[in-house]
Order: sequence, then structure tokens, then C-alpha cells
Amino acid sequence: MSFKFEKTEIEDVILVTPQVFGDYRGFFSETYKKSVFIENGITDDFRQDNHSKSTKGVLRGLHYQLNPKAQAKLVRCVKGKILDVAVDIRKNSKTFGKWVGRILSEENKQMLYLPEGFAHGFAVLSDEAEFLYKVSNEYSPEHDRGIRWNDPDIGINWNIDFEPKLSEKDKKQPFFKDVTELL
Repeated sequence: MSFKFEKTEIEDVILVTPQVFGDYRGFFSETYKKSVFIENGITDDFRQDNHSKSTKGVLRGLHYQLNPKAQAKLVRCVKGKILDVAVDIRKNSKTFGKWVGRILSEENKQMLYLPEGFAHGFAVLSDEAEFLYKVSNEYSPEHDRGIRWNDPDIGINWNIDFEPKLSEKDKKQPFFKDVTELL
């Protein structure tokens, strides 16, 4: 089994495409193999797996956790289609405040790797979507933070033609310029 690892416009965010074997019965694919990921520079010790289901128009994010509970993530959409977005919030990074997005779907089976130091969000483009992701630290409410999804200084092109369905928490997230706790 093999994976293809491609750097995105933000070098540390990596698009991972697994090899898929399919026939009339369905398909088989490895979605994570620690030794191969380490060989390709992804050395995180993933400690928690999450699974969410959302309907069309749901937008979740932009979320991150502060140190010492910051999270690297390996994300994938196993049902439906989403636009997945990562925003660099590492103060000393040459791409600070920049974002990268990719369409992840059950068809392309691609994954996006985000190291620690990125805010993360996604918008559901299909009727419903199921989203799985590994994180390098367990969820910690006291370290949980966020940034407004439509922050004009970041300028994410969500490529949606609908008013997103947001949680109350995400409606109230601060703008990037007002965030004082970054990585």
C-alpha cells in the first residue's frame, strides 16, 4: 500500500492521497500507516479520533487549541463532500494569516494534514457529510479557541452560495486582528 504526499501552498499543510484498490465488491484502502507517514515527515503521535456528521450548509470553524494542548490534525471526508480550510496562526511563520483549502470527498478519498499552529474549519457542500479526523492532543475546553469564519483580513473563499449554518459558538468567534492567544 502506498500514499501520495503533496505539499500545498502552505508548505506544512500536506494533501495525502491513499492508494485505493477497487473491484465489483467495493474498495480497500489504508488510511493511516504510522511508518509511512513518519518517512514523509508527519511524526505526530495521534491520540484521539473524532467523527462528525453534518448537513448541507453547515460550516464548522475556525477552531484551534492553545499550547500545551495544540493539535495537529489528519482530516478526511468519508461521506459526501466538504471544503476543508486551514489558516496559519503561527506568529513567526512566513505564511502567518494565510489560508489553504481543499475539497475532500468520499470520491477522492484525500486527506489533509495540518500541523499544530493552524486554525481549522470546513463547509459541507453535499446533502450531508461525515468527517473523520485524528488529533495529536485530546480535546481540552480550557485551551479551545476560534476565529470568525468570514474574517475579512483572512479572506477565505468558501466558494458557497448559501448562508452557512453556524453554531452559536462559531457566530461569536473573534476576528483575527482581535485574537490575542495564538501559537
